[in-house]
Amino acid sequence: MIIINIKDGESLDKALKRFKKKFEKTGVLRELRSRQAYEKKSVARRTLVKHAIYKENMHLEGKI
Repeated sequence: MIIINIKDGESLDKALKRFKKKFEKTGVLRELRSRQAYEKKSVARRTLVKHAIYKENMHLEGKI
């Protein structure tokens, strides 16, 4: 359970923004979406490799 302490004089919008940020960090929504449909291990591994290649290319482009 996520608990957000609202400070004195803090607007509801700011508290809601902090709640959303904490909720996003937990990864609940991401896991829920991944569990909606079964993904074979080979497909999941392929996706990880593609993501790693993409990150490596982005890293190399930034250095040049």
